[in-house]
Amino acid sequence: MEFIKIEVSGGVAILTLNDPDKRNAINLKMNDEICDALDDLESSEDVGCLIVTGSGKAFCAGADLGDLLAARERENIQDIYRGFLRIADSSLPTIAAVNGAAVGAGMNMALACDLILAGESSRFDSRFLAIGIHPGGGHTWRLRSRTNDQVMRAMVLFGEILNSSEAERIGLVWKVSPDDLLLEDAHEIASRTSYYSKDLTKATKEAFQGLPLIDNSQDAVRHEVGPQILSMESEEFKRLVTELQKKISSK
Repeated sequence: MEFIKIEVSGGVAILTLNDPDKRNAINLKMNDEICDALDDLESSEDVGCLIVTGSGKAFCAGADLGDLLAARERENIQDIYRGFLRIADSSLPTIAAVNGAAVGAGMNMALACDLILAGESSRFDSRFLAIGIHPGGGHTWRLRSRTNDQVMRAMVLFGEILNSSEAERIGLVWKVSPDDLLLEDAHEIASRTSYYSKDLTKATKEAFQGLPLIDNSQDAVRHEVGPQILSMESEEFKRLVTELQKKISSK
């Protein structure tokens, strides 16, 4: 692959955006490679979690400007967003390990992941309006759902750029790590999920999607009872509970 690298270790796949000379700006070929890689990783028995990071000193500088202009001409702007939308829809637990600047569509790449970890040198920059383009790819919705309405407006309308500590303070990122420990910390968190049933994590992530529509306790219980019963019918559930019972009885 030309624009991404894939490494698998201990049940965790690391997908590295790999065009450092352009600060890993998203191009259409990169999106093709991301989509193909996700198909393979999700079907692999050796992969239970995905980390997305960037090569060099940037996470992702946004969309390739040439592709952005071309998208305007062919009226197919959504081509630019296929890669991060594929990650957003992944059945795998996903972690963005933001190792530098995440700008515009590069912020979308991070926001597409279930969890965002940041290196100390990272920064988050919406920047859409600064280059004369309306936010796209669900940017405002994703940013507001991860933080709040005021943060979204500050970053999108007023061009506020957040460093790693500011992003952690407002809840945009879960944890800040020293730059040289970022991937190690991300891998340690990712490894906790690597042995989970892939069917179970898929069902759990699907259940997350319905949460914004729930506004009372009874609906919240009903929302989870169906997939919970299905999980309890699995052999994996029976095996893990039996192992736990044996462990408790041996103490």
